[in-house]
Amino acid sequence: MIKIFIYHEEECNRKKCTSLRLGRKGFAKIVKTMNQIPRGAIVLNPLSKKALSREDKQRIIRHGLAAIDCSWKNVRKSSEIFKVGRYHRALPFLVAANPIAYGRPFVLSTAEAIASTLYIIGLKDMAKEIMSNFKWGPHFLQLNKELLDAYSKAKTSKEVVKIQKEVMEGIKNG
Repeated sequence: MIKIFIYHEEECNRKKCTSLRLGRKGFAKIVKTMNQIPRGAIVLNPLSKKALSREDKQRIIRHGLAAIDCSWKNVRKSSEIFKVGRYHRALPFLVAANPIAYGRPFVLSTAEAIASTLYIIGLKDMAKEIMSNFKWGPHFLQLNKELLDAYSKAKTSKEVVKIQKEVMEGIKNG
């Protein structure tokens, strides 16, 4: 089982928080300080210059996966948190299916981000199990299935970025 850690900034509606639900269900450990995230863990960081890819799988299995749950409105303010560590990865283009940000690209809930990570590194069943905890969860995987499958076939971060660029150009050109 992959160790999943979530640093929770307490900036959300606790009743709707996907991180807290994952913590209650035993899928993740909610931590109060960044020091509680194991050294060497992959940290999901929307500001990272390197994209997540299959090449991160062994590090995630060995050291764990960490997400930082903070408001998208305050993500720039929270950017100091993201500067710690060198194993930070950004997720590629995906579209949210959660009720708060439905249809918005890149604005994923923490659960969507974690499930996307697991899917991309080849742990699709675990991604499905995590998303089954939310009414809209299976729809997220279906909505992004083509993208997730393409990203999961890419071997490196550069290949993921290339796929994302092609997707973005396709959207731009309509």
